[in-house]
Amino acid sequence: MNLNNEKPKAEVTIKPAQHVFRGDTATLRCDINGEGVTKTLWHKEGLTSVFSELQEHTFSSVNESDAGKYTCYGSNGSDWSQISDAVTLTVSVLGFLVKDWTLCGFLKAEIGSQIAREQSTCFESLGFPGRSFLWGCHAMNERLEPEDSRDERINSFSGSHCVERPKPKVTIKPAQHVFRGDAVTLRCDINHEGVTSWSYSWYKEGSTSVFSDRQEHTFSPVKKSYAGKYSCKGSETEGSRWSQMSDAVTLRVSDPRAVLSVSPQKWLTEGDPVTLICEVYSFSTGWTFSWFTLTVSADNSHHYNLLSDSSRGAGGNYTVSSAALNHTGVYSCRAEREKPAYKTQYSNTQLLWVTGVSPPVSLIVGSSRTQHFTSVSLSLSCEDQSNSDRWRVRRYTDGGRLEDCSSLHRGSQTGSTCTISSTNTSDTGVYWCESESEAKYHSVNITVHLSGVILESPVHPVTEGDHLILHCLYQHTTSPNLRADFYKDGSLIQNQTTEMSITTVSKSHEGFYYCKHPERGESPKSWISVRRASNDHCLFHSESQICFLNILSSVLTVCPYLLVTVMLIFKCGRMRERRIPAPPDSRLPAKLQDSAGT
Repeated sequence: MNLNNEKPKAEVTIKPAQHVFRGDTATLRCDINGEGVTKTLWHKEGLTSVFSELQEHTFSSVNESDAGKYTCYGSNGSDWSQISDAVTLTVSVLGFLVKDWTLCGFLKAEIGSQIAREQSTCFESLGFPGRSFLWGCHAMNERLEPEDSRDERINSFSGSHCVERPKPKVTIKPAQHVFRGDAVTLRCDINHEGVTSWSYSWYKEGSTSVFSDRQEHTFSPVKKSYAGKYSCKGSETEGSRWSQMSDAVTLRVSDPRAVLSVSPQKWLTEGDPVTLICEVYSFSTGWTFSWFTLTVSADNSHHYNLLSDSSRGAGGNYTVSSAALNHTGVYSCRAEREKPAYKTQYSNTQLLWVTGVSPPVSLIVGSSRTQHFTSVSLSLSCEDQSNSDRWRVRRYTDGGRLEDCSSLHRGSQTGSTCTISSTNTSDTGVYWCESESEAKYHSVNITVHLSGVILESPVHPVTEGDHLILHCLYQHTTSPNLRADFYKDGSLIQNQTTEMSITTVSKSHEGFYYCKHPERGESPKSWISVRRASNDHCLFHSESQICFLNILSSVLTVCPYLLVTVMLIFKCGRMRERRIPAPPDSRLPAKLQDSAGT
């Protein structure tokens, strides 16, 4: 037999020792010829399955069930070693100690149920009456020997002298969840009478080595690699007592993140106020903020453009007192601080959608509705009075993507018309017309629904006084007369009808609408915007009560000026009459005529 070809034999070692106590940490390690292995298979006597494949397997807080005989196989390539000799891990209960702490050693005793009842204060903490265990004894100024009788050993103890090993408690300040770059402190507290000084051992899950021996250990600054579970135990500085291992406490470390929100809402009409709010959720302070708009170029690359008046956002809020059409766009923010120095990534994005009264360009949707089913063709065109083709259709999807129509997999741009050949739910988003100078106009919210029903609602804002009709459309059916329930802002307004009709629209009708069928499901929600009626519009809707009120309001507004003008003209006429001389009276003598004229 060629000994050089014989498979090497794996070897098991147990640290810190083969005999440990409940609550301690024990690590099994598998080696071949004193060197590490790349693959390991662990077996425990009595089990048929492999319980671990790590070279080092750690029991962070052992108990009696972990005791037993262990073997391993190892491999540094394709060949496996021979199985190792079995190594025994013994787990004992170090359950009670007496108060004067004179060491007498460890003795083996058989504890009967009667003694367990008599010494319940001690043995209930130990458990397992009737079983063998090792116990740590510190007798009353005397040393017990193994040859001492069982009764002598037991009688040397009194329940009043039994003390259970204390269990430390780990706390993390200022919090268990901190940000990279902050400072965090781990503290180990052991509450026990009679012990004035402890030495501490800190462990991190996954490692058997002690990384600190202080009661408080501080990480400053914190790194993401410091995240994990931590535990500690203590030993008497001038004595032999040990505590149990503490429960593990988890430290989480993440990067500070700026979060952007909008108040009061993202759907705006020209002149509405709006505030962008940038926050960093942490206990840290001292953040300053910058504000950006996100744009996409012709090659579909994205750019964050710093707002020229970004200094207004230093306090965490960026406020627009009166929204204009050019405020439509995608916004983002970021935060930074000096101590410790840190700059966040760009925040999530938020879209502001500003609806104008009379935009210079209109986005025309081919189907004249905002909701669509999947797998249909969709056409969107930008139209202005000059029929210019300088407009591009762009969108911001629900998935947070800013895209140009020409860059879409199923989209194409011809002139100022965007065509999506086959719609998908990922096409849901806000679409608008954008010029070469990045001026944005006429945003439209498009929703693509997978199946069921959709709401047929107008693409553009409706005007006060108009007649509004909503229908519920069903996929894979030609019948237009199926009945549905109609809702506004979550409240039922009409039930079991083929259409919802509002004969005279007012500003109060603005809101989110949807329809619901008991069998085919619920449509997505659509925002219906209502704009004020102009006098030109009222010339063609004179029967409308709202138009009448608008005209009356205009007349009442002008009346004071007309009244003042008439009064001024009248007064001027009276003054002019007083200054004109009377014509000569032919019946008077010439001398009297002269005196009358003077």
